[in-house]
Order: sequence, then structure tokens, then C-alpha cells
Amino acid sequence: VARRLSLRKHPECHSMAGGKAIEHLAQTGNQELLTFRLPMQHYQNCNFSFSGLQNLVYNAIVQIEKEEGIEEGEILSCVKDVAAAVQHAVAVHIIQRTCRAMLFCVKTSILPSKNATLVVSGGVASNQYIRKGLQNLADANDFALLCPPPRLCTDNGVMIAWNGIERLRAGLGVLHSTDGIRYEPR
Repeated sequence: VARRLSLRKHPECHSMAGGKAIEHLAQTGNQELLTFRLPMQHYQNCNFSFSGLQNLVYNAIVQIEKEEGIEEGEILSCVKDVAAAVQHAVAVHIIQRTCRAMLFCVKTSILPSKNATLVVSGGVASNQYIRKGLQNLADANDFALLCPPPRLCTDNGVMIAWNGIERLRAGLGVLHSTDGIRYEPR
């Protein structure tokens, strides 16, 4: 969404990563000026998907560009409102699905009903709006919330690679021969 909104061209966001730029602009945007239907509402599971939301946002951006008479790549006059509405929709989707997962885990005794902890990490955990929503969710369900400091909330790919380095150093789960292993790209 940040790329489609051309936030690298925005004077306040030119040096920010996309998620950080969305969060920054959303702070002064009005999330109620645009409403995006939440993804996967008819699925009663714990899965996340943002592709449907992305399509809705892209279509809204195209419509606003037409209304404002601007070309793709130019900054919308309501870019802060779009950012706020997108951030809110993403947060609500994450919170709803996480709530469903938490309740399922407690009901099926995967997690204890007391002293359970919700751990949030990765890039999304650096977003303070989402983090606050997850804190409210955790509090409402008597869960502790554990999040690394935002400076440590980097891309999960980096975390996975770091974990691999640590496991390699410790000699844990290291394959010394790849004979008999079949790789299938997906």
C-alpha cells in the first residue's frame, strides 16, 4: 500500500520503510473517512490474509485518483486518511484473528487458562497502533503481552536467519548430508 501511495515521494516519509510511513501518516489521518471491509469475515478460522484488503485499497486509490484528477504516483490529498483507514483495518483483522486463536487455544487446553502469554514479534510488532490493540486484547483475556522493543522488531526473515545461525553454532538440527532430501519449490 505504501508503494502504491508513492510514500517515498511524500516529504514526511521519503526515508521511511513502508509500514513506518503508513503508521506515521495515520497518526494525523482520519480513519473514518474511508472504511475497508475486513478480510475473511465469512471464514470461522484463525487464518490471516491481506490480499482482499489490498485489492480494496488499490481500487479505492484508483477511484480517488480519478476524483482528484491526478496520475498514479502522485500524492493523494487524503493520503493520511487512507493510511489511517488501512492501518485500522489491518489492526482489526489481526486482533480479531488473534482473539479467535487465543480463545481456541484456551478452550482446547493448548494454553493454560491462567498466566497465558501472547508473543508478538516481527515487523508488525513495531507498529504502536497494532501493539496497543493487541495489548487491549491481551488485557481483556487475562493474557500477558510480550513484545520485543520496536528496534528489535525486524523482518521475520532476519529473525529466522539469525535463529539458523545460532542453531548452526550450537550444532542443533544441522544436516551434515543432504542425501535423500527432496526439495520441492512452492
